Amino acid sequence: MNVFALDLIIAACALLVLAIDAFNLVKGRWLGWFTAAVLLGTLVTSFLVDVSGTTPHGVYVSTAWVLFFKRVFLVAGALGVLGSIDWLEERTPRRQAEYYALLLFSLTGMMLLPGARDWVLLIVAFELMGIPLYILAAYAKTDGPVNEPKLGPEAGLKLLVTGVASSAFTLFGLALVIGSTGSTSIAAVPQGPLSPLTSIGMLMVLGGMGFKVGAVPFHMWVPDTYEGAPTPFVAFLSVAPKAGGLAALAVVLLSGWAQHHAVWGPALGLISAASMVVGNFFALPQTDARRLLGFSGVAQIGYVLIAICAGTEEGVAMSLFFIATYVFTNLGVFLVVHAAAQSSGGHAVSKLAGLSRRSPWLGAAMLVFLLSLAGIPFVVGFWAKLFVFLAAWRAGLGVLVALGVVVAVVGLFYYLGVARSTFMAEGDAQEPIRAGPSLQAAIAVCLVAVVGLGLYPRPLVEEAARAASAFMQRH
Repeated sequence: MNVFALDLIIAACALLVLAIDAFNLVKGRWLGWFTAAVLLGTLVTSFLVDVSGTTPHGVYVSTAWVLFFKRVFLVAGALGVLGSIDWLEERTPRRQAEYYALLLFSLTGMMLLPGARDWVLLIVAFELMGIPLYILAAYAKTDGPVNEPKLGPEAGLKLLVTGVASSAFTLFGLALVIGSTGSTSIAAVPQGPLSPLTSIGMLMVLGGMGFKVGAVPFHMWVPDTYEGAPTPFVAFLSVAPKAGGLAALAVVLLSGWAQHHAVWGPALGLISAASMVVGNFFALPQTDARRLLGFSGVAQIGYVLIAICAGTEEGVAMSLFFIATYVFTNLGVFLVVHAAAQSSGGHAVSKLAGLSRRSPWLGAAMLVFLLSLAGIPFVVGFWAKLFVFLAAWRAGLGVLVALGVVVAVVGLFYYLGVARSTFMAEGDAQEPIRAGPSLQAAIAVCLVAVVGLGLYPRPLVEEAARAASAFMQRH
């Protein structure tokens, strides 16, 4: 069916990658370039082929909303693959095909999430997205000093345990929700006042999805997984699954449960506030750049949840704009950290010292990405935060907006601390940083997007508004 055209291309590419590797048709880094080319080709196809439509019984609906997310996933996947090519060639030369195939299968699950309108499809898509991520998190299982514990298996195990817990939360909650409605349709909601068990079921589903996006208090896996998993993979993990979780959360809350905002609204607001506070304050004492960026990601998801909590079309549009820009910003900063760590031998913030002298363009890229995360004018992160706060303010969420502005100031301290190490501190290593062409290409694309959209955000804002309008008008 046309509505699944893009999804089927990605799934077929995953199988093709495994077949190519099995018959030794393409070897080494060329397999990564092939995967990235297919993802970019699929992205181009999304502008040429009409994939709108609805499957029988309304189980899956494809609109501008779904297409927006699919393009975000394809961009994140292509950049994630480009950022991984050199690392895979060096560390796991015989297991490159498995990495790309697993990432593509995860992408397939993500691409199904925004259009799912049935609980069964939503859960299957969530698991298809999540299970490959558990394996990829432990991919660097032998990395690390000889006489020290290996962090890769720990990262994979923690992601697995929390992923299983999130699935259990969601399924237990769904048992209560579906039992009260008698239907697996997400749009089916109990008529009249909710029973206590149904309310508990809704909150359990909300909690289960909170694990997927790394929101407080379901964020425990984030810093440890980010520290132990391969950094190129973490760059992908930090953005694409969160976008998938955000899409599912919006579908459930604003499509199925919009009339019961009084039940989930305060809970989501509390999660948003806790994520902003915990993420920013826990990032302050971190000395490892990956853990710092992990807590930064917790704070960033807190900001975007404000817009979802608003429940308005403007709020939905600005959450889309935020998550799309976050893909470029966070992927970029992780890939710069990876490039620096490959040369300096560690991911500590202190290892970034002298980065701007060893590689001026990487130092400049790091500064731009950090300024975007901090929300400084006029890079794209500034517009993302501003638009989210404005949408929430107009929806009457003044307290959350005020809290968000205050803790965003706290975030300046650790972002600028990393920038200070990059530009003002003297590092032990002096030799130039040599990043591979694929890694440089991924960082360059992120840098151009962050600067370009910062100077002229209107096209992406309009696309986000169009997608939000298509989503809200169906409900």
